[in-house]
Amino acid sequence: MELHFEPIELNKQQDYQRKYEQSNVPASDYTFINLWGWAQEYNLEWAWTDNLIWIRQTKPEIRYWAPMGNWQTVDWTTTLKQLTEEHITFIRIPESLFEIWHKQLPNVVNIKETRGQWDYLYDVEELIQLRGNRFHKKKNLVNQFKRKYDYTYLPFDEGMIDRALALQAEWCTWKDCEANEILTMENRVIKKVLTHGSNFEQLIGGTLFVGNELVSYTIAEVVFDSYLVIHFEKGNPAVKGSYQAINQMFLEHNGQGYLQVNREQDIDDPGLRKAKLSYNPVDFIKKNSVYLS
Repeated sequence: MELHFEPIELNKQQDYQRKYEQSNVPASDYTFINLWGWAQEYNLEWAWTDNLIWIRQTKPEIRYWAPMGNWQTVDWTTTLKQLTEEHITFIRIPESLFEIWHKQLPNVVNIKETRGQWDYLYDVEELIQLRGNRFHKKKNLVNQFKRKYDYTYLPFDEGMIDRALALQAEWCTWKDCEANEILTMENRVIKKVLTHGSNFEQLIGGTLFVGNELVSYTIAEVVFDSYLVIHFEKGNPAVKGSYQAINQMFLEHNGQGYLQVNREQDIDDPGLRKAKLSYNPVDFIKKNSVYLS
């Protein structure tokens, strides 16, 4: 059966969500907000069959992502024949799906580790409490922020959008987004998601004000009822501790009851990797490239 790919649309959000949950892997790449938000940047498309939603990007070249659905019940030997290319590259493939493929097609699938795509998972309670020597520096920065500034924490709502977009524009000036393709793309995605935020049932977030100035914000998505995925987190670099404070306070105010928080990947950026490791991840969602021949 030939696959018919089409643009990713908002009106299929709930149907997609059901298939995503059947995969049983809370990978950040595959949340609906992430797919829809980055769709134009990678020319993402999907094709729907009875038991799977196929995902592929066509920019800068054709690459398939993991199909969403119940991976355990699929006859992959037959199913993968729906792809007509002779040599096929899959990216962002969760380890659990690769293991299924390798078992069913041992001589066909080959893997290449892509460490930069691994999601970082953290224990929510640990990031709220920041106890012990492992979190000593983080705790100090949060406490310094609380002592130094007359701050207010507020949940993110529609009234915050313009303020967040203004901070995002300033942030891009500080970081010179125009000189960095990834930051330029992310900036467009943030604007897209924030301006359409009311369309997403699972979207939550938090903001920190010092006086009347928004100094940091975070945007997250609830997945599987027990996980949070942090999609965007921005702060004013001139306000010391703003990042550590929004990280801790958002989870303290809006993260209670969730088991783990997924803070996405480091895209092989050394500074980003160092920062993510400094929060002491408890696990990773390993996603790698897989080649079929």
